[in-house]
Amino acid sequence: MKTVFISDLHLAREPNSNSEIFLRLLANLDRDTDALYILGDLFEAWLGDDDTSPLYETIIATLKHVHDCGIPVYLMHGNRDFLLGDAFCQQTGCQLLSDPTVINLYGTPTLLMHGDLLCIDDLEYQAYRQQVRGEQFQSKVLQKPLWVRRLIARFLRWRSRWHNRRASLEIMDANQQAVFEAMQQHHVRVMIHGHTHRPAIELRWHGKHRYTRYVLSDWEGYGNKLEVNGEHWQLRNFR
Repeated sequence: MKTVFISDLHLAREPNSNSEIFLRLLANLDRDTDALYILGDLFEAWLGDDDTSPLYETIIATLKHVHDCGIPVYLMHGNRDFLLGDAFCQQTGCQLLSDPTVINLYGTPTLLMHGDLLCIDDLEYQAYRQQVRGEQFQSKVLQKPLWVRRLIARFLRWRSRWHNRRASLEIMDANQQAVFEAMQQHHVRVMIHGHTHRPAIELRWHGKHRYTRYVLSDWEGYGNKLEVNGEHWQLRNFR
C-alpha cells in the first residue's frame, strides 16, 4: 500500500515530455495505491473548465479511469490553475482540497499545501495572490470570452516572469518561520508542499520534537514524486 504526492507539472495545452510522463504515471499506478495527491499547478494555466484541447480531454479521461479503478485522486489549486472548478472535478472524479489541508497519512498527521502561502517575504506576490483568489475577481474573469481569458493569462505570465527576474531567490522561497508556524497552527510535525521548485527533505528540531518538510520538485522533462507506504518516505525523480 502506498500514497503518491506530486505537484508543479505545469502541463501545457499541447503534448510534451511532462504530459507523456504524467499519463504514463497514471497508467502505471499500482492497484495497491491508496491515493494520488496533486498539490497544485497541474496545468501551466487553466482558464476555466470550458477551456479544452485534445490533450486536456485525454488527461481528463485518464484521471477518470484512475478514479473508476478505485484510486482516489485529490487535487489542490496552485498559483497557475486556481480556476479549476466543479465541472473538472465531476469529469475526472478528482476531489478538490482546500489549501492548507491536514490528512492522516498512515498514522502521521500531515499538512498539505501548495506552498505559495509560505513565501511571505514576497509581499508583491502575496498581494497578487489575495486579489486573484478572490471570488469577485474569478467570477469576473470566468464571465469573459475564452479568447479574452487567454490574453489575460498571457499578461499574467509575462508579469510573473518580470517579477521573478527582479525578485531575489530568497524572498521567493518559503519563509522558515512561516513553515514552523503553519505546522504549529495545525498541530503537525510533517509537511508536504511544492511551488518553490526547490526539492528537499528538511529536518529541524524544536525542543524535543523533530519537524520534517518534504518539498516536491517541478517537472522539467522528468517526473518527481513522493511515495509513502507508512514506513518509508521516498522523494525521487523518474522518467
